[in-house]
Amino acid sequence: MASKFQSRLVGTIILVAIGVIFLPDLFDGKKQHYQEQFASIPLQPEMEAAVEYETIPEPEFAEIELPPDPVTVVIEDESAAADAPLQVAPQPVQPPKAGNQESGWVVQLGVFRQFDNAHQLVATLRDAGYQAHVFPKKPKPGDLARVVVGPDLSKDKLSTQIKELEKLTGLKGQLLRFNPLNP
Repeated sequence: MASKFQSRLVGTIILVAIGVIFLPDLFDGKKQHYQEQFASIPLQPEMEAAVEYETIPEPEFAEIELPPDPVTVVIEDESAAADAPLQVAPQPVQPPKAGNQESGWVVQLGVFRQFDNAHQLVATLRDAGYQAHVFPKKPKPGDLARVVVGPDLSKDKLSTQIKELEKLTGLKGQLLRFNPLNP
């Protein structure tokens, strides 16, 4: 026969197995399953079946002819002018002057990938008394910095400054037209 120790060991194993298998079901009680309640979203808002539409009447055309002569203003006397209707002559439209569109010049000294280098060059040029700028003012990633001196109306003045700028900076400048809308 088996010893008392072996019998107790087998009995303990059986009791532990029963406890592990059946006790959780006894202590759980009634199980409840939770489901989330979804509200369905309509794909298209519901429209009323009877929608009233207003019809727009067709335009009426009147046959009107303009006078063949231009209208002129004729004022003879203030008392007569108050009684007579006012006539106005059309003013001719003057095109803008062609000289104003291409009047500025700049000297481009270089194009830099590093904006810090461009700003250092501009500081050097401004200390020497030149009107220097960096374009674009607000850099975006991938933009290049252009350093220019000017703008000036005199092309000859800037062309003489190119040699002075080359001595000062060691960069050979290029004379370009200045466009104020797209510098």
